[in-house]
Amino acid sequence: MSVDAVLLESPTMRSTVAGRVEVLDRVRALRLLPDGIHVTTEVAAAYFGVAETVIKAVVFDHRAELVANDYRVVTGRELGCFKELCGIQSRARSLALFTRRTVLNVAMLLRDSETARQVRCYLLDAEQAGRSHAPVNRRPGPVENLAAMPEGSTDAAVARVAEQVVRSVVGTAVVPLLNALVAEVGGNSRRLDARDARVDRLERAVLGDEEWEAGRRRQRLLDALDEGVPDSLEGFDL
Repeated sequence: MSVDAVLLESPTMRSTVAGRVEVLDRVRALRLLPDGIHVTTEVAAAYFGVAETVIKAVVFDHRAELVANDYRVVTGRELGCFKELCGIQSRARSLALFTRRTVLNVAMLLRDSETARQVRCYLLDAEQAGRSHAPVNRRPGPVENLAAMPEGSTDAAVARVAEQVVRSVVGTAVVPLLNALVAEVGGNSRRLDARDARVDRLERAVLGDEEWEAGRRRQRLLDALDEGVPDSLEGFDL
């Protein structure tokens, strides 16, 4: 079996490379319709150098797979709008449309086309290159894997030193910084409380005791309404 036959025979393999549409242009340029997305059966056949009936036969045999890769047929009002958009002069009552992804799918199914065979070869090369550059799983660090290390081994000793360094950094740098932040927040809170007290004294001096008390009651009433607690309204002079 030829190397590219794996794509002809394996739906699973085809699905893994279905998004590598860039390989189409490595073989030859695909002429899209004016919408910049689709091609017709005629254009797809010209790309692969086969008759339209060959493309239609592939669609007939593998319709579900092609539909999953954006193949569609437009009719009715949608067809009329599409013809107007793309300047298509045809009286056909339906139009089959392929995206680049669909054309790539056809390339993986079409046996009697040199262009399709070249596309499959490029696909396999791209897949192989992708696997060879796949990232290697990260090995756990010494501290993460300390429990699994043999007692007395070099790795265990290194892990203990690393753990001591981490603890030292946390104790000498992180904890003091957090304490400083807590102290600063506490100081800001006390300053805000002192400011509120000064504002209350100034309001009372300017408004007088009765008007100041009335304003405080109104504020408590508004706060209770904002909290949505009707019972909190008891005792207010409404």
